[in-house]
Amino acid sequence: MLAFIVRRLFVSIWVFLAASVVIFFLAVNVRDPLSEARQLPGPAQESAMAEITERMHLDEPTIVRYFLWLADVLTGDLGVNRQGQDVNAMLEGAFTATLQLVTGATVLAIVVGITIGVVSALRQYTALDQTVTFVAFICFSLPVFWIGTLLKQFLALDFNDWLADPTISPVFIGGIALLTGMACASIILGDRRTRLISFAASAAAMATLLAVLSATEWFTDPGLGPFVVALSAAAGAIGFTTLVRGLEWQRPLQAALMTAGVGVVAMFALDPVLDDPDVLTIGGLAVLTAAVSAGIGWYWGGDLYRQAAIPSAVLTGLFTGAVIFTDRMLMNFDNYSASVGGRPISTVGAETPNYEGTFWESGLDSFGHLALPTLALVLLSLASYTRYTRASMLEVMNQDYVRTARAKGLSERAVVTRHVLRNGLIPITTLVAYDIGAILGGAVVTEQVFGWSAMGSLLFTGIEQGDPMPIMAFFLVTGGAVVVFNMLADIAYAFVDPRIRLS
Repeated sequence: MLAFIVRRLFVSIWVFLAASVVIFFLAVNVRDPLSEARQLPGPAQESAMAEITERMHLDEPTIVRYFLWLADVLTGDLGVNRQGQDVNAMLEGAFTATLQLVTGATVLAIVVGITIGVVSALRQYTALDQTVTFVAFICFSLPVFWIGTLLKQFLALDFNDWLADPTISPVFIGGIALLTGMACASIILGDRRTRLISFAASAAAMATLLAVLSATEWFTDPGLGPFVVALSAAAGAIGFTTLVRGLEWQRPLQAALMTAGVGVVAMFALDPVLDDPDVLTIGGLAVLTAAVSAGIGWYWGGDLYRQAAIPSAVLTGLFTGAVIFTDRMLMNFDNYSASVGGRPISTVGAETPNYEGTFWESGLDSFGHLALPTLALVLLSLASYTRYTRASMLEVMNQDYVRTARAKGLSERAVVTRHVLRNGLIPITTLVAYDIGAILGGAVVTEQVFGWSAMGSLLFTGIEQGDPMPIMAFFLVTGGAVVVFNMLADIAYAFVDPRIRLS
């Protein structure tokens, strides 16, 4: 295994160096960096051209300029741009903004895409499967700038206008209820009568919920409240226990429910702390939640059920914490919306200029600016994860060892989670690793559409000015990320599939 890792590392380094040579030669020839200086009059022209020539080493051959750049990079210095600005500082700010944008989008696309792909594979050729396939191909085919324009119009401008009088029309309620009923009926397995009951119950529940929210004007001052938080925590306990162990009214489920109860009690006990916390406090509470939940699972699970009780309790505890966090955020929505003139969903930029508010209001400001670009990136990536996961799951489900597992009497849940899902997700590791690296560069167009000053702006500035330093800084991050994560994917693949090492 060590020899395999060393070999992959050696190949990755040479691939990166070769790519850097190609990109540098293209960057220095993309545009004449002296074009603007040549338009200056008389002595000012000569002075400006001499200054830029000295700063960018334009009097040296391209190959010499490349090795000068490479020598500086090895010492951690990315040089200066045409105007003399430090590229290291420019890259730090741009990378931070891009990382803020793509992190949430990548995680959401992976989790939601894989989940939908698994469900689609388990419901092969049903109405749900065909609908998912149709929607996935549409999202995959749409250009990001067009998606961005639609999101700006319908999920920003129209939604902000609607918040002035948040009344849901009966037509909209009926449409959402119909879609919800169809989705639930397609997920449920059974005869026609069972699916019709599922359709009617889910549609009626959704219609009632929307009607109540509209009548109470919940959207003007939203919040979940203790009852919804407790109900969500209990539902999470049941769901996570089912995922880990199967729905058994034994110690894993009891540990998860106890963790949910402790979380609800802690919501009231920590009310002063959660009034206006900081990031460090929230992070500390998350770590404490995981530790307390693990302790509950360890104690309540006993020697026999401890292996299932601990993950069930930890997942339930973190989920309950996330619900409480969401409740707190929603409780401050009214104040934040008023502070930004009733336009909480922003279409441009990463933050409201000079905005000052509490922790929750600042969080809502960040979310309002992240919502549209994140959704655009998720819609583009979702199709790939859905289709790849579905195809991989279907291939594994037809293997002999899966039929053997069923013949041995294992439950369908055990067959899916222990055999099909674990082996079906092995090829997805390559796709995940590539996307994590490539999305840093793939967000360039999205940043331009939504006015983010990040890696995309760094790249376009370098191209417009004929300046290779910002372009190479962009390449170091995006190209390096692609090479590194693909190398990690190969190594991870070798760990989960020993045949890779043997070949």
